[in-house]
Amino acid sequence: KQVKAVADKGTEQIAAVNETGAIQTANAQAEADRAQQEAERLTIRNLDKVTKKSEAYIDSMVKRVGAEISRDYADKNLLLVSVLKGSVVFMADLMRAITIPARIDFMCVSSYGSGTKTSGVVKIIKDLDINLKGYDIVIVEDILDSGKTLHYLVNLLKSREPNSIEICTLFDKPERREVEVYAKYKGCDIPDAFIVGYGLDFDEKYRNLPFVGVLKPEVYGEV
Repeated sequence: KQVKAVADKGTEQIAAVNETGAIQTANAQAEADRAQQEAERLTIRNLDKVTKKSEAYIDSMVKRVGAEISRDYADKNLLLVSVLKGSVVFMADLMRAITIPARIDFMCVSSYGSGTKTSGVVKIIKDLDINLKGYDIVIVEDILDSGKTLHYLVNLLKSREPNSIEICTLFDKPERREVEVYAKYKGCDIPDAFIVGYGLDFDEKYRNLPFVGVLKPEVYGEV
């Protein structure tokens, strides 16, 4: 009886410890959920609206574009070139939607600084690692607006003698175009609004949003 009593007491103590641990875990999770909800509330507060470019809508666009590239480059030597930082989310999803062999590489360029208008002066921060001869290149961008950056990049990469170069962009703002640039592959056209999310940023913020929203003008200082 004494042994059984000790065993029962030990079981009760273990149960109490497990219950305490479970409560602490639940409390920590609840606190984390509250912090995330507050962060999302503060973020969304800066958006005029969350556009129809929801997670499901973006996913369908990416899969369609991936299928188009897979069809057109089935017998080619495909190299996807992601223009950092904005296209990194699109690139990650797009390359998984492509069903044919492909290599990837990255360029990092700067022409915006912390503002909202392109300066037209392109600075190469990180160049490609791969020799482009013999490759069929698809430049992957998050958004095409004035076209100045892509116009510069296309001419630069052409000088390295690839087989071909095409542009793929998730969003296109044709009414903003200042130079002649054509995207063979694109998710959709959008009006001239400042959008953030899904890799798109303002001053390095909002990139991690899974959806796309229109930023309020007062956030970036334009009325």
